[in-house]
Amino acid sequence: MTDQRAERPVVRTHAEAVAVAQDPDTYSSRVSRFLQVPNGMDGAEHAAMRRLLAPFLSPARMAALRPALERTAAGLLDPLADGTALDAVGDLGSHYAVRAQSAWLGWSPGLEDELIAWMAANHEATRSGELARTREVAERFDRIIAAIIAARREPGAAHDLTWELVHTRDEDGRTLPDPVLVSILRNWTGGDLGSLALCAGVVVGWLVADGSRQDEWRGLDDASLDAAIDEVLRIDDPFTSNRRVTTREVRVAGRDVPAGTQLVIDWTRANRDPAVFGDPDRYDPAGNADRNLVYGTGPHACPGRSLATLELRVLTRALLSRFRLESGGRGVRALFPLGGWESLPVVLRAPRPAAHPPRAAR
Repeated sequence: MTDQRAERPVVRTHAEAVAVAQDPDTYSSRVSRFLQVPNGMDGAEHAAMRRLLAPFLSPARMAALRPALERTAAGLLDPLADGTALDAVGDLGSHYAVRAQSAWLGWSPGLEDELIAWMAANHEATRSGELARTREVAERFDRIIAAIIAARREPGAAHDLTWELVHTRDEDGRTLPDPVLVSILRNWTGGDLGSLALCAGVVVGWLVADGSRQDEWRGLDDASLDAAIDEVLRIDDPFTSNRRVTTREVRVAGRDVPAGTQLVIDWTRANRDPAVFGDPDRYDPAGNADRNLVYGTGPHACPGRSLATLELRVLTRALLSRFRLESGGRGVRALFPLGGWESLPVVLRAPRPAAHPPRAAR
């Protein structure tokens, strides 16, 4: 497949990726023909929307969500026996992503099959690069979201997080119009469902490849485990790129370009820049944490980082507390513009019994 970025400037170094992402006045995020809230906004409009949505992703909200995510992971893993073979992306990551997002948003479990099918169709459309196909899949998802919004406006609707969003008022005291609500929920779920599944595949794949890390990770506290997962995602970054558009004539990626030029930030390359990380495959969670660009940087850094971090930590702990992870065969890498694994066979094994010191002789 032809690289759609071929004629666009592509930012590949860590230093330039940071410079572009932290300069929204020169490199605008208004790159799509479709409404994208909040990631397709700039300036005061973007800041106001981030302030409005921040409470839904607050530390308090995440702390309250954690038990529900732990139940979600347990419900997915507890029925699985020693020797179960599955796909870490399609069987594990995708189903966990849908159930975890539904737990956060208050959506019905009955939507799971529909959302799983949509995720598969969205990946196919993304890989195809065909605008008409991508639009059809996006419109299909928007219809799902519109029905959910309409249900939350019905008298007696449950007061879940989606209900709160539908009834939220902006800084001028107005409720958000339907296109904005649809865009927010598309941003929260449409992208995050596939991204979380890819992240799960990357983390599982790394733990399978370096089995000694499984015991190490079982003993990590929450902050250390979060840093470890972030470092694995840096090494094998599933978030390949973002677009920006120049607002003035500028030199970027070794080229002089006029205003209105679309460019690509290649996060995968930036996160593996030898000038910053030395050997990009060297695992160093503490040493690389402040330079890790998995969730971006600048005013458009991923607003859902706290949610994704919690979801991945809960799933990883649940897996490692129940199983040893072994390779189930050769995986298939995802094709650009996706990253990570398309599929990754893994076998779940019962954990080895803990070693006990010999009993003292009487």
